[in-house]
Amino acid sequence: MKIVAGKIAAALAAGSLLVAGTMADAKPRLTPEQQLAKALDGRVAGEAEDCIYLPRVTQTRIYDKTAIVYDTGSTLWVNRPESGARSLDDNDIMLTQTFSSQLCSVDIVRMIDRTGGFWRGSVGLGQFVPYKKVKVASAN
Repeated sequence: MKIVAGKIAAALAAGSLLVAGTMADAKPRLTPEQQLAKALDGRVAGEAEDCIYLPRVTQTRIYDKTAIVYDTGSTLWVNRPESGARSLDDNDIMLTQTFSSQLCSVDIVRMIDRTGGFWRGSVGLGQFVPYKKVKVASAN
C-alpha cells in the first residue's frame, strides 16, 4: 500500500513540475491594442479618409473590441468604429453590405457568430486611416 501511494505521489509531483515548466515558458498573450500595434510596426499613418475602394482589399482582420484592418497590399487601412466596437470579435464573420464599390465611414457592418450563424451586433464604421511602410533611404 505504501509503495502504491509513493508512486502516486511521485507521479503527481512530476506532473506538477511539468505543468509549472509549461506555464513558465508560455508567453503572455498580447492585448488587441498590442496586436494591432505589432501589425502596424514599421508603418506610418497617413491622413484619414472617409472611404476605401473594396475591390483592392485582399484581406480583413478584426482586432477584438478595437479595430478592423483592411489590407490592400501596400497599405493597411485601420478603421476604429464610431459605435459598436464592443461587438468586434475576431472569431465572428463580418457581413458588409455596400451600395457601390466603396466602403465608407457611414456604413454599418454586422457581426455574425461563426458557429451558430446568429447576429451578434452591429458596428458603425469610422474613418479609415492608411498605414504605409516606411521607405528606407539607400546609402548611395
